[in-house]
Amino acid sequence: MMRPALLVLLIAMLPCTGSAADLRGHGGPVRGLSVTADGLMAVSGSFDTTAILWSLQTGSAQQVLRFHAGSVNAAIFLPGSTASAPRFATAGDDGRIALWEGGATAPSRVFEGHSGPVVALAVSADGSRLGSAAWDGSARVWPLDGQGAPSVLEGHQGNVNGIGFLASGEIATIGYDGTLRVWPADGPARVTTFETPLNALAVLGESRLAVGGGDGRLRIVSAADGSVEAESAVAPTPISAIAVSGDGQTVAVSGLRGAVQVFGGRSLEPLRTLVGPGMPVWSMAFVPGTADLLTGGNDHVVRRWDTRTGAPLGQGLLVSEADPLAAYGDDPGAEVFRACVACHTLQPGEGTRAGPSLHGVMGRRIATLPGYDYSPAFAGHDIVWTKKTIARLFEVGPHALTPGTKMPEQTITRPESRQALVDFLARVTAPKD
Repeated sequence: MMRPALLVLLIAMLPCTGSAADLRGHGGPVRGLSVTADGLMAVSGSFDTTAILWSLQTGSAQQVLRFHAGSVNAAIFLPGSTASAPRFATAGDDGRIALWEGGATAPSRVFEGHSGPVVALAVSADGSRLGSAAWDGSARVWPLDGQGAPSVLEGHQGNVNGIGFLASGEIATIGYDGTLRVWPADGPARVTTFETPLNALAVLGESRLAVGGGDGRLRIVSAADGSVEAESAVAPTPISAIAVSGDGQTVAVSGLRGAVQVFGGRSLEPLRTLVGPGMPVWSMAFVPGTADLLTGGNDHVVRRWDTRTGAPLGQGLLVSEADPLAAYGDDPGAEVFRACVACHTLQPGEGTRAGPSLHGVMGRRIATLPGYDYSPAFAGHDIVWTKKTIARLFEVGPHALTPGTKMPEQTITRPESRQALVDFLARVTAPKD
């Protein structure tokens, strides 16, 4: 655990931007974002295992919180939060959900029960319940007063990636199995199946849902019958996050290529594109009372944008970072690897990201790279990485080949693409004599 004096020093060293726009302080990709109803505070969660409470007036970190044993994938303010008395929840790879009261350095309460990473949180309209979606195949609904056991929603085949509360009190969940499930207070869920994994979910008005797929398409879906009311092709890569403005008139959608598309919330008419550093955007939140949008991504920074103009409100937002795969030209294996570059580096000296460096991976036994903190379940497998085993990993999926992994679930369906990837990795990660 970090000593209090050192923690205070680190908070003091976090930059304070006069524009109150860029929020810099995380040491890893920003996975979760939420803003208080008064628009004065934000909370973010990161791959670096921390949550940070921010002042949006000064652009400074108010508190750095360490509790989760792994990535903090979701963060959400609870009803009644204000700048002077923030209340929020965080959830992480460790399967735990922590409730925080303003100013405390430890959670006031911890919800445990999930057996896999918790990746999304939602709060009911009346503020009495907290919903969680996890990679253990379930969603749970927790009474925030701590009275009684959580309700467990089971039915998805694989990762549950999103959860939301409807005005009716029903609960919507989405999963890697391509299903949208709407759960009534009692009785079975209404199930709608799409021909793509579903990655992101937001409630849009009283009975409509914004759903983002692995096919890069955004769909507005009726919660009543599962019909698609509007649809738009956003990107050639999977959608990673969706945010809806407080009035429901604007929807922001992000993907792995880094640009954020802004649409009208009724018929998905394109409004504008927010062009950042070209790196994956994992989390977004609108600032209530404004047209401003916060985004958090792979560059470790929380950025602020004016969605009316598409203009960034911070400094240096449009200075693109170097393409880490530029040196490999149009190598087909490098193009396949673009889905992996968010988490893995290839060369010595490039350090580690959310996942271990792949330098020297061929012939390396699983979970043996010095200095990387592997999950116990992952380290328990008996695999040596070769072209054959890596191809198999992406043929059946990480969660089938290596149960217990924290690696995002993804498969490569085309054999020629898997072959291009493993040929590329064998060539570029080999140690140089």
